[in-house]
Amino acid sequence: MSTITTAGPASAVTASANTGPLHAVDPAAVVARTRPRTTITETVSQTLIMAWRALKKMRRNMEQFFDVTIQPLLFTAMFAYLFGGAISGNVHSYLPLLIPGIVAQTVLTTCMSTGVNLREDMEKGVFDRFKAMPISRIAPLAGPMVADLVRYLIAAGLTFVTGVIIGYRPGGGVLGVLGAMVLAIFTGWALAWIFTWIGTIARSARAVQGMSMMILFPLTFLSNAFVPVTSLPGWLAAFVKINPVSHLVSATRGLANQGVVNSEAGWTLLAGLVVIAVFAPLSVRSYRRHL
Repeated sequence: MSTITTAGPASAVTASANTGPLHAVDPAAVVARTRPRTTITETVSQTLIMAWRALKKMRRNMEQFFDVTIQPLLFTAMFAYLFGGAISGNVHSYLPLLIPGIVAQTVLTTCMSTGVNLREDMEKGVFDRFKAMPISRIAPLAGPMVADLVRYLIAAGLTFVTGVIIGYRPGGGVLGVLGAMVLAIFTGWALAWIFTWIGTIARSARAVQGMSMMILFPLTFLSNAFVPVTSLPGWLAAFVKINPVSHLVSATRGLANQGVVNSEAGWTLLAGLVVIAVFAPLSVRSYRRHL
């Protein structure tokens, strides 16, 4: 009489142990080792990586620097020689009023390209590759904005250099000029979050550019950047005084011309922080909808 023995799970493990090590994956352990979100350190590191990617893209597409190299030279010379005599009597007297205004205007108009470039990347499918990557959702948005700080610095620096060449002598000295540049760059970076948000909700890059120009150009030109407020009609002067761009221009004039930090600088910094606090989360939330 023969006996048939059925091997159970224990015998299977024993058999496997005899033939070699058993490699088993515990799904619960794998899930336990994962983190639901990235840490702050990882977010900063990933943002810098995205910034480096954007800088390499700029280096290979030098036309992205045309607006921050040609525009400061053109606008500074054009406004100085066209309006200097009519507004201040001569070009030299007009430059302390004009140059800080051109710095603010150039940096603010430069930040519009942030939303346009973002929309173009989304249309080309670049952001589709980020869907499966375990990275912070804000890194693909903040990275290019960090890279754009280089463009803002070039725009502000060239404007002051052009002004000095044609006769501008900032009374605030080197520190005052650097302070004015830092304030303008910070404000441009803060406002870029608005255009980043527009880039995530618009349907095309052209739409982003049109919406951005419709918002920013009236604010820039209906300010005290190019003319004294006292020369404006009462109803327009009232709007210019509450225009955020006017606060930025007044702050940069105080720093560059007198080397003083006035109350306008404080209001400008506060407004920039409020814009970041509001539109950075909105941009991330809108961006997540595309994932």
